[in-house]
Amino acid sequence: MKAAEKSLVYDMLKKISAATIGYESAAFAGRPEFADDPETPAVLPQAQNFSQAPSAPSQAQEGAAPLSGALSDSAPAGVLPAGASIDSIAQKIASCSRCPLCQTRKNVVPGEGVQNPLVLVIGEGPGADEDEQGRPFVGKAGQLLDKMLAAINLSRQKNCFIANVVKCRPPMNRDPAPQEAAACRSFLDAQIHVLKPKMILAVGRVALQNLLDTSIGINKMRGQFIDFKGIPFMATYHPSALLREESLKRPAWEDLKAFKQRLLQIAPDYDK
Repeated sequence: MKAAEKSLVYDMLKKISAATIGYESAAFAGRPEFADDPETPAVLPQAQNFSQAPSAPSQAQEGAAPLSGALSDSAPAGVLPAGASIDSIAQKIASCSRCPLCQTRKNVVPGEGVQNPLVLVIGEGPGADEDEQGRPFVGKAGQLLDKMLAAINLSRQKNCFIANVVKCRPPMNRDPAPQEAAACRSFLDAQIHVLKPKMILAVGRVALQNLLDTSIGINKMRGQFIDFKGIPFMATYHPSALLREESLKRPAWEDLKAFKQRLLQIAPDYDK
């Protein structure tokens, strides 16, 4: 193999690792010097199969000091450390510089709510008010979202966690670019894994399409229950859309009533 080919493989593995665990692993710190293989090489050892999961840690590794909630750069791809928490994920988000949004943000907006939520609410991204305060859904749309949730006995103070597809504000409140959403996706996946919500409510087209990796619009998908990694998932209109178009409030209310009925099947006493 030529040195240039080895370099390409190294870069590909580095990107895959970072996209999977949400940060750059220490295993890829620095850059090795690559050389061309000889034209008539001796018998080479069996190549590593990168599609296989990393081997289990040794007993000495298992006995190492705990991570105190911090995400470790040495964690295997796709595996969260035992001490991972919402707070430790938020710390990683705060130092993230994986896409251009970090250059224009005032504050990251990792999310807000209870640690063991019945419902995870997911929007598209922070707006101006959220960027100022570092909190999700605090502007006019956020105030309406709080009222929507309260109508079915949900709240961020009691039984919900609210997050976004991207954790930094896109300039001029534009939709997140695909590469921006991809850069943030592992953080959202980690939050879902740690929070283990009973149900997910996606608000708006951007959240729906990014979470389900689909181009189908919100009008066709809203109000339907979908299995998302074993979690009942529904999408409805974004509160900002309801502020712009009054006619959407009725179908959004019907979505919320159906969402409540499914939640009552899972947690019959939640609204008492």
